[in-house]
Amino acid sequence: MCAAGRRWGRRQRALLWVMLLAAWEAAWGQLRYSVPEEMPKGSFVGDVAKDLRLQLPELSHRGMRILNKGRTQYFALDGKTGHLVTAERIDREQLCRLVEKCALRCELIVEGEMQVYRIEVEITDINDNTPSFKEIELEERISEMTAPGSRFPLPDAHDPDSGRNSLQSYELSGDEHFSLAVQTGPGGDQRPELVLAKALDREEAAFHELVLRAMDGGDPARTGTARIRVTVLDANDNAPVFSQAEYTVRVPEDVSVGSTLLIVTATDADEGVNGHVEYSLKKVSDRTSNIFHLDSESGEISVFRILDYEEGDSYELEVQARDGGGLFDAAKVTIIVTDVNDNAPEISMRSALSEISEDAPSGTVVALLHVEDHDSGPNGEVRCSLDGDVPFRLEKSFDDYYRVVTARELDREQVSEYNVTVRAADGGSPALQSSAVLALRVLDVNDNAPVFAEERYSARLAENNAAGALVLTVRATDADWGQNARVRYRLSEGRVRGAPLSSYVSVQAETGALYALRSLDYEQVRELRLWVRAEDGGAPALSSNVSNVSVLLLVVDENDNAPQVLYPPPLAPRWSEAGALVAKVVAVDADAGQNAWLSYELAKATEPGLFRVGLHSGEVRTARSPLARDAARHSLVVVVKDHGRPALSATATLQVVLAESVAELLAELGSAADEAAAPGEPAVSLTRWLVLAVAAVSCLFVAFLLLLLALRLRRWRRQQLLPPDSGALRGVPVSHFVGIDGVRAFLQSYSHDVSLTADSRKSQLPSVINALLPLAAGRWT
Repeated sequence: MCAAGRRWGRRQRALLWVMLLAAWEAAWGQLRYSVPEEMPKGSFVGDVAKDLRLQLPELSHRGMRILNKGRTQYFALDGKTGHLVTAERIDREQLCRLVEKCALRCELIVEGEMQVYRIEVEITDINDNTPSFKEIELEERISEMTAPGSRFPLPDAHDPDSGRNSLQSYELSGDEHFSLAVQTGPGGDQRPELVLAKALDREEAAFHELVLRAMDGGDPARTGTARIRVTVLDANDNAPVFSQAEYTVRVPEDVSVGSTLLIVTATDADEGVNGHVEYSLKKVSDRTSNIFHLDSESGEISVFRILDYEEGDSYELEVQARDGGGLFDAAKVTIIVTDVNDNAPEISMRSALSEISEDAPSGTVVALLHVEDHDSGPNGEVRCSLDGDVPFRLEKSFDDYYRVVTARELDREQVSEYNVTVRAADGGSPALQSSAVLALRVLDVNDNAPVFAEERYSARLAENNAAGALVLTVRATDADWGQNARVRYRLSEGRVRGAPLSSYVSVQAETGALYALRSLDYEQVRELRLWVRAEDGGAPALSSNVSNVSVLLLVVDENDNAPQVLYPPPLAPRWSEAGALVAKVVAVDADAGQNAWLSYELAKATEPGLFRVGLHSGEVRTARSPLARDAARHSLVVVVKDHGRPALSATATLQVVLAESVAELLAELGSAADEAAAPGEPAVSLTRWLVLAVAAVSCLFVAFLLLLLALRLRRWRRQQLLPPDSGALRGVPVSHFVGIDGVRAFLQSYSHDVSLTADSRKSQLPSVINALLPLAAGRWT
């Protein structure tokens, strides 16, 4: 009872250690399970979800899958239960012929966490194979001279099972002349030998029939048999002898098929049949026999098919030399296969992104790679790198796993798509390499404000335009994509002549087209300066200083204003010489530029040839000296034209009076005033003007008595010729009046010229003329 308790305690401690070891391995990313061979498909292997502490509802969301190493899928993951189950029936003897411990490895990929777990499943043996001999009918030739106690090797049986289920013992039955001895080889294998227990007598028995049994340790045990026929020969007292007990050869794995690897040699001192040696392979597996070939006569060992270092790096053969008398010798042959760099690295994408935002932080994982090279040593050492100058780098994750992460911030406006080439090269000479391409598209983020194509815009628009006329189109571009690059335009607030700017112009939000909302007048508005703002369609929308652009709209003048005549003073003394200044026609044009350039022409005159008009100055001068026969009053029609297209014009009618004396001048002026008076105007008005004129002349006579006072008065009169509130200019804006200084200068020079051309008797005329200027201006038509 106590012994049973102690055994149960040891079992509990062993189970506890196994559980602790499994928990430790699961914590470090590796799970270990054990399952017997030949289990049906779908058999339970292990509870992965429980061992990794994963909840069952999370399995589908995390994207878990099993990757088996090799071409055959031996295991699968049940997504409902989280159990690891078998995907195929597993034969341990087929997978692990020469391996004591048979283990299959697979990998669990958790895509949501970019995590890898290794799973190792040990395939335990069951007694499903019977020990068997390569030949079930054996023949031994033994000389009758063979001394008792001599040993003859027998073929050993082969059992693919392992452990207790493999070959355990041999038995011999059938004849008292022979017994069985089992020797233990260097590797612990059992080698049966036939022992001659009693001397043979060919005359007594030429043949002996024996049965050799091989048994394994299964429960129940399995047994295989071979029949041995012993032929008794005449004496042969020399056995073959190999030149060396062990042969070793090193060959590269790329050796051509049919090449001779080595030649074994054995000699026999006998002659004839007893000295003829034949070679054979003993204790060789089916796999080895398919690779190498031994010539029974020459002892040449050649390669039968292509070697592969990755399948096997060394082979051991046992060569037996037997003479014609049945004597033999054995030698061991070791063939070492050296690795050749014949496998390029293999790159596989375990998990990868296809899209990434351009504002992803540095270090973002975009792909998980696995790199493997089946060669060994330096030929299997792999170095990974990325081609080109890309904003990514490689980080080693776990054993042969690498992660591709961002090395710096991305900019979709510079590069919108990447084809990242991952290159793997081994350490062979020459090195073999392979590559894989990761296609990655960069998603846009609204990180660029609109930018106008020009720093400033300007346009010219003729005045009197139609309402809604297109002025110009501003254009801004946004380096972003999609909605983030959709640009909208709006007009900044402002005022023009007290009115909102939006009542003058508007901008189309989608196209940036700028329209004039009203007809513009150059004489009122010469230019419009405004600001247009551009915003993108991001959330939030972006705009910056470069999103505002200045637009200057220049109003171009049109010839829509005819010249206006201000006043022409029509006075001339009869004694004037040719070229004397009579009057100056002063006109203004509200337009600008060429449309305001004026020219003067004499269209009609009472006395042709007596007067002429300056083309650009508008000065009316005498073309010749007046004659006595010339009439006292002359009517001149002066046409004023601008240079617009078409040209606009205005006419001015001048009444020029030629007088010899003041009385004659007053009479002519009075007559002209009466003729120019409107119908029904009271005669009292004309009389009042005449009385005022006479009073003015009387005052001038008194003034001339005081010479000094007269000089001061004349100076004062010159300064008061055109006062600011003169009725002749009332209603004309100062900004539109052109040439007023010229008019004042003309009046002063005209008065001065007349004064210099008159004698002392007629020196009163300039004062009279100055006094009558308001009258002439008021009556001018």
